[in-house]
Amino acid sequence: MNAVCGIAGFLKRGAGQPQAAMCAQVVRMADAIRHRGPDDSGAWVDASAGIALSHRRLSIIDLSPLGHQPMESADGNWIIVFNGEIYNFQELRDELEGRGHAFWGHSDTEVMLAAFTEWGVEKSLRRFNGMFAFAVWNRAERTLYFARDRLGKKPLYYGWAGDTLLFGSELKALQAHAAFRAEIDRGALALFLRHNYIPSPHSIYRGIFKLPPAAMVAVPPSATGVTPAPVSYWSAREVAEQGAGRRIAGVEEALEELGALLKSAVGLRMIADVPLGAFLSGGIDSSLVVSLMQASSARPVKTFSIGFHEQTHDEARHAKAVARHLGTEHTELYVTPRDAMDVIPRLPSMFDEPFADSSQIPTFLVSQLARTEVTVSLSGDGGDELFAGYSAYHANAKFWTRYGAMPRVVRQVLSLGARGLSPSSWDHVMARLNSWAPEGWRRDSPGIRLHRLANVLSQPTEETVYRSLISYWQPPFSLVPEDLEPPTAFTDPARRARLGSFTERMMYLDTVSYLPDDILVKVDRASMAVSLEARCPLLDHRVAEFAWRVPLEMKVRDGKGKWLIRQLLYRYVPEAMVERPKTGFEVPLGDWLRGPLRGWAERLIAPERLRSEGILNPEPLRPFWTQHINGVYDWGRRLWPVLMFQAWLEAQ
Repeated sequence: MNAVCGIAGFLKRGAGQPQAAMCAQVVRMADAIRHRGPDDSGAWVDASAGIALSHRRLSIIDLSPLGHQPMESADGNWIIVFNGEIYNFQELRDELEGRGHAFWGHSDTEVMLAAFTEWGVEKSLRRFNGMFAFAVWNRAERTLYFARDRLGKKPLYYGWAGDTLLFGSELKALQAHAAFRAEIDRGALALFLRHNYIPSPHSIYRGIFKLPPAAMVAVPPSATGVTPAPVSYWSAREVAEQGAGRRIAGVEEALEELGALLKSAVGLRMIADVPLGAFLSGGIDSSLVVSLMQASSARPVKTFSIGFHEQTHDEARHAKAVARHLGTEHTELYVTPRDAMDVIPRLPSMFDEPFADSSQIPTFLVSQLARTEVTVSLSGDGGDELFAGYSAYHANAKFWTRYGAMPRVVRQVLSLGARGLSPSSWDHVMARLNSWAPEGWRRDSPGIRLHRLANVLSQPTEETVYRSLISYWQPPFSLVPEDLEPPTAFTDPARRARLGSFTERMMYLDTVSYLPDDILVKVDRASMAVSLEARCPLLDHRVAEFAWRVPLEMKVRDGKGKWLIRQLLYRYVPEAMVERPKTGFEVPLGDWLRGPLRGWAERLIAPERLRSEGILNPEPLRPFWTQHINGVYDWGRRLWPVLMFQAWLEAQ
């Protein structure tokens, strides 16, 4: 396996450039993402066809020159640059050898090329089990193919700059091309301020797109300026809908199948010719992954966790207890607020476009810690989305059971009534009533809560209800005036799954949006910033397909999610050791913004600065900042995306 790397390239139709100039240009693109692959680099150019491919390599398996990319197929017809891993490459290699293919090295890239020769791109994609994004050129067809893995673990950006099609693992690779022109997409910015991330296929730049998960694109010789629409070779919606119709009946059957699948998924991801370990938070998912790793390993698995001295944000002590029980070789690092805040100036470059999941900071820190000892680290990402682990699912479903049964006209009247007074006016009214109310009924900032409730009650569908509940910025507090948000899975009926329960519809929306565009972006950029490969066994597509066959009552019991996963984990770790409220991988943003980060934030969102830039409207923002620094309400989570956009803009 060539492992997680970086790819870049361009396709220029018409009169080509000199070969040497094209080569120098594509090398600059690859060098912009050197952190993704510090071990080796390569470029391949066909000036007559206008195609240039480049690669940066992080070597994991087959460390020899036989794994070098760009790589040509044995017949010379296919040339590939590949970011990722095909975990079942040995199985495919055996089959292809039986069909007469010969191999010189031991890389999965060589197996991919033989597969394309034997079956073509789309049929090969359906056979691959892995995480990947690649570009492959077919000489005979003069066609460029892009593709991305099923769940969206590896990134790929692409778009036209005049008559040149640019592509790469990160936006900075595209920006390194001389033809690139940056124009902020205000609709994508509005999506970012709502979600904290930019949902695919959009990017922060107009005309530059993220290839969606489980999609491929074929760019034919006739394409200039417009790329054909991506074609799906696997559908999360179909998997969810079909799984709902083929439920597993018994708990024991489900446990045995899940155990076998995860043992296989973990085993495949432990193959490496370099040091390997795992992130361990002490939570359900990472503890299960580490348990399965240790059960199949003859030596202690290397595990890593970071801790915070603030008890409300610290999980390191729980991770240490699990590590001690399993017998892993555990490393932990307690970081100070200054350690964490020192990461903030690096975030705009690390993430390339605005990104505001604040757990990006500890994710980078634990990746940095792991990289001191290993090159590959397994993680527990995916369990919450596939097995209903987020507490918000249960709270939101309970909320909508109470209010969703009301006729919509009644909900709209209640919504208008709640908006009839400003939040501060409601606070004054409720303050008078609080003196008469039982103490348990009193709430801080009731006006803000009532306005949030009003936004939710006015929504027409359960999908838009969920969007409202998870939004950071939404009307009437829009910061991007006169721009409509593009449709997403939350608002486009064509992208919704036909599932029976609100909980499952929330899980589906997260699987196709939050998971690939937030969680996996965070893990990819934070780990690749330190040249560390992160592997996610729970996101093996076979596990995802199985998860949708598991009925909801095997996922949620007594108000807690991931019930089935918990039962499997209890075979390795005592229940009392891992059963506790989920704290998440968070940092105390609110306190920081009132304290050591206050000057930084004030400078970025100063009204005169915002007016001069002409992108964000300062008027809706100022009251939130004033309330926050005065301690009226903790608006840290709402302010962070604005600050991350401003920090990104400043770095351009």
